[in-house]
Amino acid sequence: MNGNVGSNSVGYDGMHGGYGFGDRNADGSRILEFADGLNLVICNTLFMKQKSKLVTYAAGSAKSTVDYIMVRQGIKLRFVMSRSSQMKSASQSINC
Repeated sequence: MNGNVGSNSVGYDGMHGGYGFGDRNADGSRILEFADGLNLVICNTLFMKQKSKLVTYAAGSAKSTVDYIMVRQGIKLRFVMSRSSQMKSASQSINC
């Protein structure tokens, strides 16, 4: 599939974390429907990132996120906890 899920999670709250990039297109909707049908979450959209890190493909004025990481809903909590502990460790090492 080749689509952009966008930054808006409306209609896909369980699968889309609300931190995507750009506008959703038709193929992006299909990706979200695929995730919904298989009870998956798109991990790339779970965390706020700098705009420069959201964009994984740029050609001229066209910018997009091209690779999505999807996991089963049951694994989502582990992914979020792992990310939170990494961020906590990074902030503690900066404060030392």
